[in-house]
Amino acid sequence: MTIPGVVLRKPERSRNPGDRDGKRPSSRCGAVPRNPPAQSLDGSGDILDLRFRALIPDRDWASLSPAVRRRFGKRLPQGASAVYVGHIVGMQVSRLGWLVAQATRLVGSPLPLERGTGRAGVVTVTEDPDGGGQIWTRLYARASGFPQVIHSAKRFAGPTGLEEHVGAGVGMTLTVTVADGALVFRSHRYFVDCLRRRLHLPDWLTPGAFTVTHADAGADATAGAFRFILDIEHPWFGRLIRQEAIFQDAEPAAQDGAT
Repeated sequence: MTIPGVVLRKPERSRNPGDRDGKRPSSRCGAVPRNPPAQSLDGSGDILDLRFRALIPDRDWASLSPAVRRRFGKRLPQGASAVYVGHIVGMQVSRLGWLVAQATRLVGSPLPLERGTGRAGVVTVTEDPDGGGQIWTRLYARASGFPQVIHSAKRFAGPTGLEEHVGAGVGMTLTVTVADGALVFRSHRYFVDCLRRRLHLPDWLTPGAFTVTHADAGADATAGAFRFILDIEHPWFGRLIRQEAIFQDAEPAAQDGAT
């Protein structure tokens, strides 16, 4: 049976960050090294991670705050994790957005299920040795019962150089840009991996444009704190979900600049 607008294809092989359609970018990000090597940051003992940096132009990377560059420019050793703690400061959910969030329980509940604010949140980031990327785990307290736990894996693969996998084979390719000093991840194309094949979903089968923004929390916040904003905008029904949270390092790091 053929579904209009649905394209069935084999999953693309992992490419190096910045690869597009199997070709290296010419000048957008300058010369991106193949399999960027891990390097030590001077004096800190941390390992420099070039994977996110390779996805955007050097000038844009330099425009990010030192705290954002440190967060996305440090590779975690195997078995280690970065932990951020905070709380929800803003939540908007339309009726359709609530229904969409409940429907995603079938694939691991990757969207917030409640509308409340002020609830505590914890984010944990670890390296993914199997997928060659990072595993992000978000835990949000609820009004009653167990907290909601959201798992996703960022993998440096696909036509845009970055993919997000949320469970049950569901995921999306992502583009990475810098806007107003913030690092912005936007959905490019949704897909389902099934039986070693990749099914690309047409727009009418998706919840809409998915955007995640990492920005400084502002002058009034704790040094190094960041604002996490999740936005889902449907082309016909408008904004479905907007979640805004403030997080900071569980163990505050030194505030020196990162390169």
